[in-house]
Amino acid sequence: MTGPVLGKIEWRPAAEVPELLAEPVRDGLGSIPGYAAAIDPGLADTAAFCAEYDVPMAASANCVIVHGKRAGESTYAAVMVLATHRADVNGVIRKHLGVRKISFAAQDDAVSTTRMEYGGITPIGLPADWPVLVDAAVANAGPVVIGSGIRASKLLVDGADLAKLSTAEVLELASHLG
Repeated sequence: MTGPVLGKIEWRPAAEVPELLAEPVRDGLGSIPGYAAAIDPGLADTAAFCAEYDVPMAASANCVIVHGKRAGESTYAAVMVLATHRADVNGVIRKHLGVRKISFAAQDDAVSTTRMEYGGITPIGLPADWPVLVDAAVANAGPVVIGSGIRASKLLVDGADLAKLSTAEVLELASHLG
């Protein structure tokens, strides 16, 4: 069975192609209806993926891992924004997390703590105590392409389903680019 049509790519129900998902993503997908597709891992970065597979940037959502600190306490969070938007990390996100300092997590930290490949990190299957901050534009976007936990595939889910993840919060996190 094939899935929806979006771009020049064959989407299949994720449950039928578990090899296209990182282990934590397989475990975390649960009842979320998702579709997966194999891609060239060299094209996992959003702009290259969208150009090659004819997927609109507005139908792609990026997951960035942020790391905040306050009084010796460390906080990680996932931030979901459309590829056409920029997250307000030092303003809205820092204040919402209640941290004094915030930055994008170092690549090695992001990979080891998520158990996902860099360039494929996704909000599904993250550590249970991590907040998942979903920009309202993602929650309202309909189907969006996100990482699958590995660089060799992508996952297609409804943005509203990301807002239903157990630690998700929908906020106005981003501004539109250009």
